[in-house]
Amino acid sequence: MSDASTDLPGRTYKVWAMDDVVYGPIQPDAMRQWIAELRVLPDMWVYPTDILKWVHAKELDEFAADFRRQPAAKPAPADNPSPLIEGVPPGTLRKAGLFADMDDQQLGRFAQFMQVAREKQFNIVVREGEKGDVMYLVLEGVLRVRRIIGGRETVMATLKPGDFFGEMSLFDKGERSADVVVNEDATLLKISRSAFQELIAKIPEVATPFLHALGRTMAGRIRADNDRLKRDVLVLRATRTRSN
Repeated sequence: MSDASTDLPGRTYKVWAMDDVVYGPIQPDAMRQWIAELRVLPDMWVYPTDILKWVHAKELDEFAADFRRQPAAKPAPADNPSPLIEGVPPGTLRKAGLFADMDDQQLGRFAQFMQVAREKQFNIVVREGEKGDVMYLVLEGVLRVRRIIGGRETVMATLKPGDFFGEMSLFDKGERSADVVVNEDATLLKISRSAFQELIAKIPEVATPFLHALGRTMAGRIRADNDRLKRDVLVLRATRTRSN
């Protein structure tokens, strides 16, 4: 039985599914079918595209009758949680420091602006000197930041899950300062400058905790670089003193 009479004109839906992948947009009839098939449960997050806000499915009046007819769902086994992103170990995204201050709804809304990229070993994700317009977050794998100096590779840093790179491209159109090369097959999340600007314009309450976390990490990097420079200067001065 369809409850199309309760549908809102033009409204479609995105669904944050049990595998933590966002599907849609879908039409109301498809939502009813998914509810009947237990693919959409009352406490799952749904994004009506006309209100730009994640809500629990049970809060949508147009589907109240469908949920009343829905059979009881079997709970998922406690030792077999759904992955946050298909093929990525459960909890990976939540462990990333950049998302530590976000609640589930904020994280789900932020996910609308991200894309997944899977990179094979030896791929060069970004190249020194290229114009950058994308920031990357490492979900899986290992990468290295390198520069080619005098024909030799100098490794500047090693990136592991939870690390990120290319963040300056969200704020300017400058050139990449180094290559980033995949050491081990990697899964990355990426957000472009244009998507980030859209995020700030449409849902600043989600952009704010991300910017705070990004700023804290960048400040930590600057302090670490300053400490390293201070140590280098002290060593250089001590070497000059001994040589004199």
